[in-house]
Amino acid sequence: MNIKPEFLENTLWVGLWIGVIWVGFWPPVAQACTRILWNNNQFAVVVGRTMDWPESTEPILTVFPRGMKRNGGLLGDTLVVSENPAQWTSKYGSLVTTVYGVGTADGLNEQGLGMHMLYLHATDFGARDVSKPGVQAGLWGQYLLDHAATVAEAIALMDEIQPVMVEFAGMKATVHLAIEDAQGDSAILEYVNGELTIHHSAEYRIMTNDPPYEEQLAFLKNWDFTNATRQTPLPGNVDPKDRFVRATYYQMMLPEPKTEREAIAGILAIARNVSVPFGAPNHIPGSLYNTEYRTAMNLTHRRYFFELSNSPNVVWIDLEQLNVNPGAPVLTLDPDDIELSGNVTTKFQPVDKAPF
Repeated sequence: MNIKPEFLENTLWVGLWIGVIWVGFWPPVAQACTRILWNNNQFAVVVGRTMDWPESTEPILTVFPRGMKRNGGLLGDTLVVSENPAQWTSKYGSLVTTVYGVGTADGLNEQGLGMHMLYLHATDFGARDVSKPGVQAGLWGQYLLDHAATVAEAIALMDEIQPVMVEFAGMKATVHLAIEDAQGDSAILEYVNGELTIHHSAEYRIMTNDPPYEEQLAFLKNWDFTNATRQTPLPGNVDPKDRFVRATYYQMMLPEPKTEREAIAGILAIARNVSVPFGAPNHIPGSLYNTEYRTAMNLTHRRYFFELSNSPNVVWIDLEQLNVNPGAPVLTLDPDDIELSGNVTTKFQPVDKAPF
């Protein structure tokens, strides 16, 4: 494991940690998603992300209670990690957005740990080490939400497991992970050339996709936002590096919030700025990867906000008002409903079978 030290060389880094999106099973032509963390205001730790995908990822808002028994070797009903699959019982309840019913793209747990999975073409989990329990990559983030209350605890867990590359519908789970907690700590977890690299610092606020995070940080050094004005040039396309710079810049400019409404509005304003408009071309001409949805979290007060790009409404859920005690039912809500708006905490319904 290679853990990078804190990286803060000038005031530019005051904006480093935008949100990233999970594209757990993306084809190489669909490189998008952004994560934005706002942990340097006095009101609350808030974070947002965009999810960019050329089709619906079938997102379902899901509440998992404590005491869930999981098999990290399962991709849906198929065993994909046959040797020493990780098996565990969840320590914490969580509220997440699932992807295709086989993994967790985004979410937070009852302790205020947030998690986001994004695409990274360079991802290489290395040869299977059967001495470590294996977790199929779509459940990597859920494993951390189930076990850890803080970023530090989540990082420590990485010595105990190995994420395993899987394919779904012909697409590999080439992903990296962004995590943050209610105390404002942050980390980026990437597997490149078979080795885990962790960038651990509260200063890492923005994250997009390619290239690996170290190279994104190096690219950002080309920009000087000192004494910025509306004439300050910014990269404006949807390339990951462009979004990384733009999100960093605007995160630095956010005014101090006085209310949750202002804090979430600030995060979503940046998420919308770095979203991929409908029809925008990807790396290959003619390929598309529009922003499917945006999320925001208030980790201090355990609230989760969700916005479909094709819906005029933002919905939110108060995790502290939900029953996550052992034995409580798994609850779900399909956000693809034009009638949903505002606080939808009471609209979740129990399901007979958990997705995983």
